[in-house]
Amino acid sequence: MTRLMHGFPPVSEGQVTLANWRTSPFNRWAFHHVREIVPSADIPNDPATALEFPSAPVDMGGLRIDREGQRALSFDEFLNETNTDGLVIVHRGQIVFERYANGMTAETPHILMSVSKSLLGLLAGVLAARGDLEPDSPVTDVIPEAAGTAYQGATIRHLLDMRAGVAFDEDYLTTSGPIIAYRKAANWNPLEPGDSPADLRSFYRELTKSGAPHGGPFNYVSPNTDLLGWVIERATGVRYADLMTELLWKPMGAAHSAYITVDRLGAPRCAGGVCTTVRDLTRVGQLMVEGGARGSRQIVPESWIEDITRNGDPDAWAAGNGARYFPGFPIRYRSKWFGLDSEAPIVFGLGIHGQNVFVDRTHGIVVAKVSSQAIPMDTARIVLTTRAASRIMEFIASSA
Repeated sequence: MTRLMHGFPPVSEGQVTLANWRTSPFNRWAFHHVREIVPSADIPNDPATALEFPSAPVDMGGLRIDREGQRALSFDEFLNETNTDGLVIVHRGQIVFERYANGMTAETPHILMSVSKSLLGLLAGVLAARGDLEPDSPVTDVIPEAAGTAYQGATIRHLLDMRAGVAFDEDYLTTSGPIIAYRKAANWNPLEPGDSPADLRSFYRELTKSGAPHGGPFNYVSPNTDLLGWVIERATGVRYADLMTELLWKPMGAAHSAYITVDRLGAPRCAGGVCTTVRDLTRVGQLMVEGGARGSRQIVPESWIEDITRNGDPDAWAAGNGARYFPGFPIRYRSKWFGLDSEAPIVFGLGIHGQNVFVDRTHGIVVAKVSSQAIPMDTARIVLTTRAASRIMEFIASSA
């Protein structure tokens, strides 16, 4: 196989570009070199206040992960099967397992894709508590530019819970239509001959068709989250990256800076553009475990964390366009987090190509996993990874 981005310059078949960076095999290099491809804004940490995780290794050799109708996988086989670039497991504030592959290290930022949405969900809780954001208010109260679009009448809560009735086909494999215009607006796809320069904020003028009433079934539309980023910046008068830095990243004790991709006018890709180390992703999960607090400091309101853990309409989920990826799983969705009902409820973030953070607050376990899977939404691997997360948590809890 041709080595990617090797040589000065790399051979043509090994070059990663804006046109191919999300396709296999180029994503194996691109997903942890995103800022070399797409413009970005930094989300600095504070090294002096970084939260350190002691190491307490657990032997995962005895873990087996069941697959329906197939042979159970060993832990190593699961990691290989799901194209894992990095995995960190934390139990009660200690790293019990850590592994990297494909050029990744503990210091390497990797794109989170739609786990980025879950970070926005926490930031929204902070801003709601400060009075900067009113979840039940109409989007057009903050962004009057959305009047006359399909977002007319939608509330901030509808955006948070993916229940805005906007007609938008989120088909990651299509080669035409609004999702391609969306990617060009976000700076994630190159412009083609004849295209005019685009940007995220003006893109919303193209979304004029409704598919259902607001507040109806779960309707996964990534532009909802970028619109929320605009709402947040307009409501506070502060850049999204700076808010994330001061209200979440530094207070929670991130050990490395993160970054977020931006469009040509600096608008953040809140729906999928955050890049961070896997350890820092576990620190996000640890914040959830601790009910939004770090020691005596409350960073995200505990009531907001409890609301994510306990709420979300299972009927809206079952009637929506996400259930087909989780056949047989009792799922809810609240404030950009998925909820899996079980004896010990799990909340998790999910991103295309195999990005995840799973949180078991009952047992104090966080599983953060980044990957470079070839297919954006691979149902078989989503099911396998969700099952694996539950098995890992059971295994770790029983090993304690």
